[in-house]
Amino acid sequence: MFDNYLIRSDSLRNDVVDGEVVGFSLAVRIANYRGVFLSLHTGYYLTVDGVDYPREVQTFEVNGKPPRSFDEIKGCVWEHWDYDDEAILHVARPGGLAPGAHEIRFQQCVIAAYGYLPTDEEWVKAPPKTGTGAGSDKTPQVITYHLELNDSVEA
Repeated sequence: MFDNYLIRSDSLRNDVVDGEVVGFSLAVRIANYRGVFLSLHTGYYLTVDGVDYPREVQTFEVNGKPPRSFDEIKGCVWEHWDYDDEAILHVARPGGLAPGAHEIRFQQCVIAAYGYLPTDEEWVKAPPKTGTGAGSDKTPQVITYHLELNDSVEA
């Protein structure tokens, strides 16, 4: 239902720190119309042009705070990510992405925000592997986007 709105179409860009391209980023939104407590957000299944970028190379920037790993976010039990708030997913990749169009396969992984499933306690301790559909709440399938790298870079 929210598949077309999970990534802002003009947001793909390379991340530059101290004049060096250290990776890339894109603007994302939460698929759950109620928003979620941040600790329930466990990362993304993400491939760009067939290359897999696991959650270990992903950091997440939301609520005006600097980018954090998903291991750090696991402890953010009182911080909420509201439905209408955009966040930035950063991906470490020295040199970033080449100019031009890129195919992005994407799945947001969020443990169910209400009810109780037998897997909940296990998934809090060890989040499920992204891309399997487990722990994906409102986005049970991988979605394909075709995005153009935005040439403007931010320091």
